[in-house]
Amino acid sequence: MALTKPIQKKTKKSRIRRISDWLHLWLGIISGLVVFHLGVTGCIFAFQKEITEFIHRKEFFVEVPANKQTIPLSILRATAEKALGGKKKVTFMSSYSQPDRAWEFGTYKPGNTNAFWYFDSIDYYDLVLINPYTGKVTLVADYKYEFFGIVKMLHWSFLINHPIGQQIIGWSTIIFVFLLISGMVMWWPKNLKKSNFDKSFKIKWKAKFKRINYDMHNVLGFYVMTICLMLALTGLVWAFQWFQATVYVVASGSTTPPKEVTAKSDSTKTINVIPFDVAFETAKKTFKNAERIGMSPAEGGSATIYATGYKGAETYWNFDVLLFDQYTGKLLARKNQRDKNAGEALIGMNYDIHVGAILGLPGKIMAFFASLIAASLPITGFIIWWGKKKKKKNHAVAEN
Repeated sequence: MALTKPIQKKTKKSRIRRISDWLHLWLGIISGLVVFHLGVTGCIFAFQKEITEFIHRKEFFVEVPANKQTIPLSILRATAEKALGGKKKVTFMSSYSQPDRAWEFGTYKPGNTNAFWYFDSIDYYDLVLINPYTGKVTLVADYKYEFFGIVKMLHWSFLINHPIGQQIIGWSTIIFVFLLISGMVMWWPKNLKKSNFDKSFKIKWKAKFKRINYDMHNVLGFYVMTICLMLALTGLVWAFQWFQATVYVVASGSTTPPKEVTAKSDSTKTINVIPFDVAFETAKKTFKNAERIGMSPAEGGSATIYATGYKGAETYWNFDVLLFDQYTGKLLARKNQRDKNAGEALIGMNYDIHVGAILGLPGKIMAFFASLIAASLPITGFIIWWGKKKKKKNHAVAEN
């Protein structure tokens, strides 16, 4: 008499596990298009600086003369305003310690703040690049319609100026965080024997499409989970004020908001030289180790000139600020990076963490591939679900 192997029954899943699996499926389907959108736009934006400077290399980089003598900033500012037609005022400037970089002069004016679409919320946003040694204008660009600017706003809110845009992005991101965690719970092997290790941590490229797709969803999702969580959580800082406030309180250990450094210009005092140039020269001496210095002219009777010294070539989190009297160029106040509490510093790092720039080029590469894989997860997940649905349907037909 032949012996038959007893049929092993599948271990019944707990109620919590069944609920988690059900939520993972349907929340994934609901948020899939938004997650795909965020992943794709994140990939495109990851190397925007490198791509832009490669395409416009002749505009962004200049020849350096032997004496390295730059033209006064006030003259360069006037040149930029002339290039813009003479009717727009430059509202922000960036100079670089890198000698072969063109300096940037920008102008921005908001449009209808209640407009539904992004383009209607901006009147104009222009950028002028100037050779700081010769005063030659190398580029005049309309940044309202600049490609990567549009990609950034698509990623931010679907080009929607109304809060509903960021609400859709925000809640879809929260769902994505849940999907990452629940996916880890569903995927994690019961034991880590070599057979299970190979099965769970490697993609079987020689297998059939169904198996490769399954592995790409689970294995690749595992490898980028930490980075994707970081991207998602930093995105939530912008999407929801309550989330940003929570991050600040947890990091700083206080509900007290950071103290603002303020000062007022004195219109009763004047000097014979141009105060704006005086302020810039002081900023250069003060920010000797800064990679770039941002200057913002004063607006209003008692407003001050702002100078921001960024210590990173591309990052924005590490900076000191100086406030100058607009009538004399006198230094009135200063706020240093080291004076910020942990919450303020962490919120300041948010953008650089989100785009990966805080770790330089390696960080941007990681952010790119994490975004690419994140964009693929809704697709591979849908294929897995559709295959199971089709299999159940065929099984039901066979039984009938």
